[in-house]
Amino acid sequence: MGARRSLRLRALLAAIMVALVCAAGALKLFEPVDGQAFDRLSTLAAATPAAPGALIVAIDEPSFSAIGQQWPWPRGLHARLLTSLRRAGAKVVALDIVFAEPTQQDAALAAAAGKDILFAADETIVEASYGTSLVRTEPVPALLATGALSGIASLSMDGDGVMRRMPRYPDGFMARLAAMTGARPDMTRQGGRLIQYFGPAGSYPRISYYQALEPEKYLPPDMLKGRVVLVGQALQASPNAGTGGSDAFETPWTAATGTLSAGVEVQATILDNLLSGLAIAPAPGFALYLLMLLGGLGGWFASIPKAPLRKALLALAGLAGLVLLSWLTLRFGRVWASPVAPAAALAAVVMALAALDLSVEQRRRRAIQAAFGHYVAPAVVERLIADPALLNLGGETREMTILFADIRGFTAIAEAMKDDPQGLTRTINAILTPLSEIVLEHRGTIDKYIGDCIMAFWNAPLDDADHALHGFEAARSMLGAMEAINANLRNAGRDLPEVRIGIGLNSGQCVVGNMGSAARFDYSVLGDAVNIAARLETLCKTYEVPLVIGASTRAMLPEDTALCEIDRIAVRGRIGTEAIFTLEPNQAAG
Repeated sequence: MGARRSLRLRALLAAIMVALVCAAGALKLFEPVDGQAFDRLSTLAAATPAAPGALIVAIDEPSFSAIGQQWPWPRGLHARLLTSLRRAGAKVVALDIVFAEPTQQDAALAAAAGKDILFAADETIVEASYGTSLVRTEPVPALLATGALSGIASLSMDGDGVMRRMPRYPDGFMARLAAMTGARPDMTRQGGRLIQYFGPAGSYPRISYYQALEPEKYLPPDMLKGRVVLVGQALQASPNAGTGGSDAFETPWTAATGTLSAGVEVQATILDNLLSGLAIAPAPGFALYLLMLLGGLGGWFASIPKAPLRKALLALAGLAGLVLLSWLTLRFGRVWASPVAPAAALAAVVMALAALDLSVEQRRRRAIQAAFGHYVAPAVVERLIADPALLNLGGETREMTILFADIRGFTAIAEAMKDDPQGLTRTINAILTPLSEIVLEHRGTIDKYIGDCIMAFWNAPLDDADHALHGFEAARSMLGAMEAINANLRNAGRDLPEVRIGIGLNSGQCVVGNMGSAARFDYSVLGDAVNIAARLETLCKTYEVPLVIGASTRAMLPEDTALCEIDRIAVRGRIGTEAIFTLEPNQAAG
């Protein structure tokens, strides 16, 4: 595969992965994981107001024990509470209790109420056979007659049951309370924002309801002076996530602590989000898509290295960078851009390109295996697969050693087996197979089989500084193997003349690479040194020797190599003659 084509294919694949992740984001498939990511990051070194904006008066178990009455408590008791809190200096009191039904004690509670009192209203969805309706439940009108206000205290959970969103109501419970303290939050910008929680359940200062009834007895002096007070249930009967409760909710801290937060504490948190401006705005859609593109680019760059470990480290660094960017944007910019979709884009691109690289690598391995598996030793094939840079298929000039080995008397063998072509094929294979194995054992490459002749070479595709010596040792071993080959043929019941071979060995400059047409080619070698090696093999008959070695090969062998000069021959294109050599007597079977 060409470099440009490979680059285009990788870019197309990466773009498809990013597009798929963007589509998944548009379909909101990441929302459940986005919520969990928000929970983890928003509670990490969370921003906090300078001081809690409200004090909680908890309707808790100690208060039930001290008061000795079942819920709902009489409204006269709540009137006593308001009077006591106002006398202790409370600035504003909000009751997170919906007084929807009239009772005989409404007059007492109404008399205790005033402009510094806020009552809770409720809004619920009612399903009926004729459709769905939104029903708003206000406090008993008498309670508002003296100037007290009401605000919708309803809260909406995300699909996974976690309370993360600021209320959308302009007249919401905490929006009204913030206004009563003198603040003017822009509620048109609060709807849909995410609540910044400041700690797990129990993080807000609280006192028990029974203590607030008698602050002089139970509380330090001036503890309530100038304070904003929230009154609501904070029971511990169902403190754990999964067991639920009438006014307890999962918050981002629940995943870490396993505990629910009381509704009144959630309301206090919303108040502080309004007063301190810490509510978190979701990032606009276009920014999320840009982050997905950024994640895809990160995956692209992480896939550039070839080493798997470097890829993995870069991918992990990219994921960590996306998470860090998301946290920094949340912590200091008060904007939530989930890292989930960008991380998915990064991971998708990395995995897709890794799969493509694996496919290309497997094809390359198969191509090298197909090209060289039958012609070089398995160890050489593995080296070429591990490091393709060692292989130059485009053609290069090298100094090489070439060997031609031909079966002597093949015509007589073929004539003897003319009626058994399958047997002739098996016989030729029985001769050439062990000879080929010797070539491979001595680091040679088998170029081709020319009928009953083997052509092999050394110093390609891998470098071999001792190519002449390895070629010579292979030639000697081939001659030495002939006795065993003949014995095997006799044992197989083949009545044949003794099989002999003639070998020509020569060294010189050659061109090696893929030779052939654009559609079909072989890794082969060309050059004068090849032609001379072929000629030397034919001279074995002339001089009646099993091996003829060219002068260039002899010059590369150790000086004490047992060779003798047998003649000098003319070489086409060269002036004068060159010596040729063979093994000294008694060396042919070395």
